[in-house]
Amino acid sequence: MACPKLFLSCLLLQLMFLFLVPEVAHGQGLKVGFYQKTCPNAEAIVKKVIGQVMSVAPSLSGPLLRMHFHDCFVRGCEGSILLNSSTNQAEKDAPPNLSLRGYQVIDRVKTALEKACPGTVSCADVLAIVARDVVVATGALSYDVETGRRDGNVSSLNEALNNLVPPNANIITLKADFAMRGLSVKDLVVLSGGHTLGTSHCSSFSDRLYNFTGKGDTDPKLDSNYIARLKLKCKPNDQTTLVEMDPGSVRTFDIKYFDLIPKRRGLFTSDAALLDDSETKAYIDLQIKTGGSTFFKDFGVSMVNMGRIGVLIGTAGEVRKVCAKVN
Repeated sequence: MACPKLFLSCLLLQLMFLFLVPEVAHGQGLKVGFYQKTCPNAEAIVKKVIGQVMSVAPSLSGPLLRMHFHDCFVRGCEGSILLNSSTNQAEKDAPPNLSLRGYQVIDRVKTALEKACPGTVSCADVLAIVARDVVVATGALSYDVETGRRDGNVSSLNEALNNLVPPNANIITLKADFAMRGLSVKDLVVLSGGHTLGTSHCSSFSDRLYNFTGKGDTDPKLDSNYIARLKLKCKPNDQTTLVEMDPGSVRTFDIKYFDLIPKRRGLFTSDAALLDDSETKAYIDLQIKTGGSTFFKDFGVSMVNMGRIGVLIGTAGEVRKVCAKVN
């Protein structure tokens, strides 16, 4: 909506429009304990299931955490990452999401919740609570999760391709993408710390090993010894091999990811980019110097901030009975 004339009146109309749309950009309407009356044991049920899963499959912690990230950055935190498509055109079918695992865990949690409180807890809230519980199970501090999200009914492969932050993003792109979603530069560096958990396909960083500028070269910002190690695992055009994002610490939530960045051993271009901004670099230096004195608390705060992106509340959307399909 352009406002070449009558600027004030037009601005007021724009503001009215923003308040009328069902997608709430900054999480108004969410609150801690949303299900206190309608499903008082909801979070305890989720915690029990996740505890059982982590005891036998701790490698799912990274993918389950990323599932919440990837959901929120496309259409907002409204569970669209979970929807199936008969033509393989849903968000989960997009190449950046093919390394996500653990959908069966979400289904297991949802089944338990439906048994206790039918039609009450949204799949979007399940993702947020599960993300908290997997990081706590792997060593993070707990934090209160705001709930009250409702589920969307649209999931698009193309939207995932266009909206997920690519692993080769530079610092300008990263800051712009986070700012567009109401997240700060601090949120950017803190949430990047989530790369301490999980793995990535070689294809997400192979250009840094074999063809960084299109001339068959390597990325000068990547440690040469690390390049040699990665080449042993990732051959050119390898689309299937998985590599640990935080080698040796892939199942533990800690600050070792931040130790890797100044050593030029961050796996992605977007990791190395955190050294190109004074604020993100200063945060990394602080965590290294203090042994992560603020990171664990900061991570909870930034996860809550991210969980407010584009949520559906009130009568918008629905509460899915099965997370993989609309009611």
